[in-house]
Amino acid sequence: MNLRNIIVIGAACGYGAMRHDCQDGPEVLRAFGFLDQLDHAGVIYHWDEILHLPEDATRTPLASVVMLCEALALKVATQMQSGHFPLVLGGDHSCAIGTWSGVRRSLPEEGSLGLLWIDAHMDSHTDATTPSHAIHGMPLACLLGYGDECLTHLVTPQAKLLPEHVCLIGTRSFEAAEAKLLQRLGVRIFYMDEILRRGMDIVWQEALDIVQSQTTGFGISLDLDVLDPQEETGVGSPVPGGLLKNRLIEMLVGLKINPNFLAMEIVEYNPYLDTNFTTASAISELVAAITSDD
Repeated sequence: MNLRNIIVIGAACGYGAMRHDCQDGPEVLRAFGFLDQLDHAGVIYHWDEILHLPEDATRTPLASVVMLCEALALKVATQMQSGHFPLVLGGDHSCAIGTWSGVRRSLPEEGSLGLLWIDAHMDSHTDATTPSHAIHGMPLACLLGYGDECLTHLVTPQAKLLPEHVCLIGTRSFEAAEAKLLQRLGVRIFYMDEILRRGMDIVWQEALDIVQSQTTGFGISLDLDVLDPQEETGVGSPVPGGLLKNRLIEMLVGLKINPNFLAMEIVEYNPYLDTNFTTASAISELVAAITSDD
């Protein structure tokens, strides 16, 4: 993977959440140089841009998410078609609709995309089931083809993911309705209690097998709230009892030589809750794990 240029795309998206704090995460990461270690490791990378929307008090959150995700999808697809590896830094998790719509657009029409959804939450609500109406609780359902048509039909009208090519890791906070949808579709979910019981190494390998079986390639959507908030405070929706950062890094290291690894996003960084920039430093380490040879 590190033979390709790493193109960092910021998605300043807070429109999908009740609070908009995470939209400032990408700018903080860029301004304070939290990816500078890639230069020292000899990795070829650069920031493309941070996608923002102009202020408009009359625009609905749904319209804002659609606008930003359309721009993000086009940006991601363009970089992939140029042979680059997109690294999207969010923003709330609604930006995933744009990231993976763009990746899917860049693949052959007959191809399939695998996705590891590493998150404390399922993010699989629809308009009919959501208790909060926050769109950052809906992106995985949208990518599977369930939800508001302007989100499910982003870029192309087809679902961007097939259930058998999707795997959730680290799940521990969800509502019954979204769990029912994923269970009906047959999506494999590795809850935290299973990870603790069976071990991360076994779970990780099984998950990789799922997202690489009969797919053109796979990506990772990493919500920082999957990490234990006792270690990482700067996340959008912290949930106790998560993965330890160093354990996840151990899993990610093996991906840098995997030619099927197509793209990655890291989302829900809240700089206003990040004590001493601990979580920003964790993002730096997570990115280094998939890129550098050190």
